[in-house]
Amino acid sequence: MPIPIDQLVRTRRRTIALIVQPDGTLTVRAPLQLSEARIRRFVDSHADWVARHQELARRSPPAARKQFLAGETFLLLGSRYPLQILPRQRPALTFDGQTFRLAESARGRAEQVFVQWYRAQAGEVLTRRVSALAAAHGFSWKKVRISSARTRWGSCSPNGTLSFPWRLVLAPLPVVDYVVIHELVHTQIRNHSRAFWLEVARLLPGYKAHVRWLKQNGRQLTL
Repeated sequence: MPIPIDQLVRTRRRTIALIVQPDGTLTVRAPLQLSEARIRRFVDSHADWVARHQELARRSPPAARKQFLAGETFLLLGSRYPLQILPRQRPALTFDGQTFRLAESARGRAEQVFVQWYRAQAGEVLTRRVSALAAAHGFSWKKVRISSARTRWGSCSPNGTLSFPWRLVLAPLPVVDYVVIHELVHTQIRNHSRAFWLEVARLLPGYKAHVRWLKQNGRQLTL
């Protein structure tokens, strides 16, 4: 029985991408003019991969939605830190390296406040890691963009802009570095060919452990 395509997205891309969503549904991103017959053949040829990732997604429980209560913990670079609610504080959210502190008056918009804070942190951390790893390995890049993507950990545009979701800053730094290396390699190899993965492995021999970590824990990197 053919694997159903739950969503087909056509863009100005050159290759087909298969994305298994957190709920196990399949999104296919394909070039504008590619026929549905060729898309179907591509999906069918990767049926084992899709089925394996769909099963993994369905077994992985979604993260419990944050309530923003005192004592609740929040991730940053793989570590969990408790939240303290303060009667008065400016700015609305601070972090001293050990504790998050949220103003009581901001609890009604706490998720927005946290996302804004995480986006700023992601911009700083990812720009720093891209700069360091690109310099170490001889890559060129244009800029870092922080997104709200929910299904991709990174992307590389033809002009060298590297995009990462703010959620990535919740992951441990070695995992962050893997995603950065992945996208830097894409500045030179635009596909996921054998040559691409060999280059990733050369630069980061243990990268498969980080891929597994993201598959097992990626759904927890949220609010």
